[in-house]
Formats: sequence, C-alpha cells, structure tokens
Amino acid sequence: MSDANAQIQETVDGNNVVLFMKGTASMPQCGFSSKVAGILNYMGVEFKDVNVLDDAGIRQGIKDFSDWPTIPQLYVKGEFVGGCDIITEMTLSGELDTMLENGGVAFDKEAAAKIREANA
Repeated sequence: MSDANAQIQETVDGNNVVLFMKGTASMPQCGFSSKVAGILNYMGVEFKDVNVLDDAGIRQGIKDFSDWPTIPQLYVKGEFVGGCDIITEMTLSGELDTMLENGGVAFDKEAAAKIREANA
C-alpha cells in the first residue's frame, strides 16, 4: 500500500465524515468543492476537510482509492458517497439525511429541509 493510500485510509477510518476537496471548508478553491462544503456547513455536519491541492500524492491517490475521477469526494462512516452532483441530488432527495442518521452523524434537520424547500 502506498503512503498516500495508507494516509487516505487512515483519514477515512478515523473520521465520521471526510471531504476530499480543493481548498478547505472555510476557503474552498473550486466551485464544486465550495458547493459540497457549503451543504455540509449549512446542515451543521462536522467533517474533516482534506485539501488535495496541498499534496499531489493525495490528489491522485484519492482518485485511485475510490476509483472516482473527480474531486470533491465525500466519505461518510468510511463509505465513499460521491462527488458534487451526487451529494446535491442526495441532499435534495433526503437520501443524505438518511445516510447521516443511519451513521449516527449529527446534523440540523431543519437546515436540510430548508435546502429542499429553497430548491423545490
């Protein structure tokens, strides 16, 4: 196992919610990363942000790890969930709420409902 792969596995295993993104939760550096971080922040989800721009090994490694070609990538309770489009769809359908609830991850249900109302 490569160092990057081991580091990614340790991060995913050690945190309930992890977002591999360009930039940070407080300063995203791409629109897709900004959108997913914004959803999680608005819903009050505590998550570990990993800035793939800081480490080329992690940037490529996360794509290999998940067999998913794009960033951002969200993991909940060790499970790869998807990228921006999938997270957006799951948020609007309520699937993300269910996944978080089933994983015992705290979030603001009213905020999640407001996202759906605003996009109905």
